[in-house]
Amino acid sequence: MKILVAVDGSAYTKRMLAYLAAHDEWLGPQHSYTLIHAVQPVPPSAAAVVDKDTLQGYYDDTAAKVFKPIRAFLGKQKVDASFVAKVGPAAEMVVQAAKRGSYDMIMLGSHGHGTFTNLVMGSVATKVLSQCETPVLLIR
Repeated sequence: MKILVAVDGSAYTKRMLAYLAAHDEWLGPQHSYTLIHAVQPVPPSAAAVVDKDTLQGYYDDTAAKVFKPIRAFLGKQKVDASFVAKVGPAAEMVVQAAKRGSYDMIMLGSHGHGTFTNLVMGSVATKVLSQCETPVLLIR
């Protein structure tokens, strides 16, 4: 199964990885994993006064900080994965990647906010569920 795993480095990402480690059926060679992290873009007014290399360095460093412990974790589990960093709104980047990559499933950790909070603030999980045709496994 080709699986896209959305990660942000939060406790919810760690919980999702712990779920994977606790279930042997997810760790076999029958699965291929791509981990995606969406870095929030720097506001245009700030980006205008920073050179492009510095800005790209910021985006790369931010993604590397999220990916570093995940790479170590997956290495201990002997799981090969590819890592993709995108710049933009998280839900939009996950949905675009899922459509372009023809994934069989998306996995993501969820904060588990209530319905009212989702109405007011929205959530990445809610947006992915509403905008994507790929099956989603939410782990709380």
